[in-house]
Amino acid sequence: MDDQNANKPPEPSPETRKYPNGPTWRDTFDLLAGKLSDDDQEAYRIARDIKNEERDIQRCEQHRAHLLKRSPVIRFMREKVAQLNGSIDESNIRCCRCTRRAGGGFSPDAGIRICANEIINRKHVEDTLSHELIHAYDHLRFKVDFENLRHAACAEIRASSLSGECRFMQEFFTRGQFKVSQQHQECVRRRAVISVTSHHMCRDEAKAKKVVSEVWDSCFADTRPFDEIWR
Repeated sequence: MDDQNANKPPEPSPETRKYPNGPTWRDTFDLLAGKLSDDDQEAYRIARDIKNEERDIQRCEQHRAHLLKRSPVIRFMREKVAQLNGSIDESNIRCCRCTRRAGGGFSPDAGIRICANEIINRKHVEDTLSHELIHAYDHLRFKVDFENLRHAACAEIRASSLSGECRFMQEFFTRGQFKVSQQHQECVRRRAVISVTSHHMCRDEAKAKKVVSEVWDSCFADTRPFDEIWR
């Protein structure tokens, strides 16, 4: 590449070309009215997230600080991680804008990521942080290999079951799931399948369902470090 081309500014992304100054109220109306194509909806969301990035991260960090001090489940899980010679605190819990539509993630090397642009409220941050802390615990306690689909499926079953994200009220009010019988188990299975399907080693949803079913009984029954399922 020559120097002239190297000094050129990068080409604008599709979302910034369509929404150069961020979405307007008219764009929002078109979204709510169902007038945008799937591609335009995604471009809208990305442009909105870029525009609101600083605000979203600041709000996420405020929630993080509050929860690290005040949330019983977060304090409990941090203590359990510390007992395994791990450390999870503000230095390795990072609030950031994510391009993948997820609440957060865990990496043994980098720690916990909370997707500030996907967060709804403080309770959502608590559920996400709890979910990722369970992954951190499992990594230290059970030496989970997240590249192994069976290990990954078990980790997702446990995190969805124990984090509180599948409690009935969360399902009823935020996800439109109205069943009462077996609601918790169905939520855990559904969310585990979604997570495993997105794994780069998983070829499709059918494979994800098969792997989740194979490890379901032992992984769902294992509530460590809790005495029972926390709801």
